[in-house]
Amino acid sequence: MSLFVALCLATGLLVALLLWGEQRGARPGGRALRCSAKPLASACFIAAAVAQGALQHGYGQVLLAGLVLAALGDVLLSSARRFFLGGLFAFLAGHLAYAAAFVVRGVAWPWAALALAPLTLVAGIVGRWLWPHVERSMRLPVVLYIVVISAMVALAAGTYGEPGAAVSPGGSVPWTLGAGAAGFFLSDLAVARDRFVRASLANRLWGLPLYYAAQLALAASAAA
Repeated sequence: MSLFVALCLATGLLVALLLWGEQRGARPGGRALRCSAKPLASACFIAAAVAQGALQHGYGQVLLAGLVLAALGDVLLSSARRFFLGGLFAFLAGHLAYAAAFVVRGVAWPWAALALAPLTLVAGIVGRWLWPHVERSMRLPVVLYIVVISAMVALAAGTYGEPGAAVSPGGSVPWTLGAGAAGFFLSDLAVARDRFVRASLANRLWGLPLYYAAQLALAASAAA
């Protein structure tokens, strides 16, 4: 078994423990499970990128910075509610790092622009859905976040049209790159619904596994 696969399995186990802690809520052990399992699971996707060789090339190094920022966001979101804005900006910086990593790898700008058209429509729908529920002080950060994450996914799509983005001559861009970017976008809908619309265990039951799967997919794309 490779180290990367072992780290993926460890992440899955930790996410299961995290969900158990979420299900327990305020009951004994619930908070302890959440506060321990979440940062450990996040550390696993960082280690997974390193195991894939992220430190050996520019794309991997910038991607790794994004993973570290995402892990920081996880810690902040696991803390008191007053740290939510800090967590949001940590994730926003992480998306900027992912976007920069895709540019380093290579982007076909017409492809990115083509992908941005439907993403803009989706972003508008999401913004309209959230707007009545977002307090005035959070509206600008939320809009900025939606813009940045949409651009990140568009740049991920743009890598598939750039021959130089392949990991080797004649190769192809790994599917995990696009899957990771899209999965991160979708998992954030669960976070947004939980924070602004209606707090519910159901949001975390699908959002957290999708989020960690997306981060592992991005980590997998660091293979050189």
